[in-house]
Amino acid sequence: MPMIDADGCLLNVSVEGRDGGPTLMLSNSLGCTLQMWEPQMPALTQVFRVIRYDRRGHGKSQVPPGPYSMERFGRDVLAILDDLNIEKTHWCGLSMGGMVGQWLGANAPERFGKIILSNTACYYADPTNWHNRIKAVKEGGIAAVADTVIAGWLTADFREREPQVTANMKAMLLASPVQGYLACCEALSTLDQRELLPRIKSPTLVIAGRHDTATPVSAAELIRSKIPGASMTLLDAAHISNVEQPHAFTEAVVGFLTQR
Repeated sequence: MPMIDADGCLLNVSVEGRDGGPTLMLSNSLGCTLQMWEPQMPALTQVFRVIRYDRRGHGKSQVPPGPYSMERFGRDVLAILDDLNIEKTHWCGLSMGGMVGQWLGANAPERFGKIILSNTACYYADPTNWHNRIKAVKEGGIAAVADTVIAGWLTADFREREPQVTANMKAMLLASPVQGYLACCEALSTLDQRELLPRIKSPTLVIAGRHDTATPVSAAELIRSKIPGASMTLLDAAHISNVEQPHAFTEAVVGFLTQR
């Protein structure tokens, strides 16, 4: 996997799939690495040249000191595209990846074809939950919040039916570099991108999870209502819907990106 330099931060990037086909870039949730997209890769690589990457502070990417911001994350994405000589790509981001996608859609519209914003929000009215999480992680590491995070990521029914998948997701979370995780939480605590949304002109699909408490359906509805022409799909899942409903998620993504 190539390491791409984005303003002095080396980012871990993976490029797989169909040479010469349309390009699709995937962007992860907080506390996840590019491995979170494994359920989608067999299908997506049949159709697209797929770019995955670890956000700064995550996975095999470097962990530069904070503060981080949505603009910084967005410029990291543009650095990856520039390094790979990709002028234009489709985008699919989940949770934090969807937030970065909002910034990109508004600020670099010429670089993106269609945009998928999944299980995400454009702002938090009350940052208390983020402040509480930051305090807990500073005091007890990511293990202090892991069970609560996993309970938000996946429904109780799924966790019971798929204990190995659940354990893998928890291990991914626990392996996150603490300083990178904290810097991302700090960025999320001040999130407000409501004014960006009307500037997004790309065809946009919003995906929401019916049981998502982290970024509820109302947050998805707000995004859909503010992006001109955006559509919305509701999945029977909690927050990490691509893992909980992999087939329905993949069908929604491929269907939207390939329709004319």
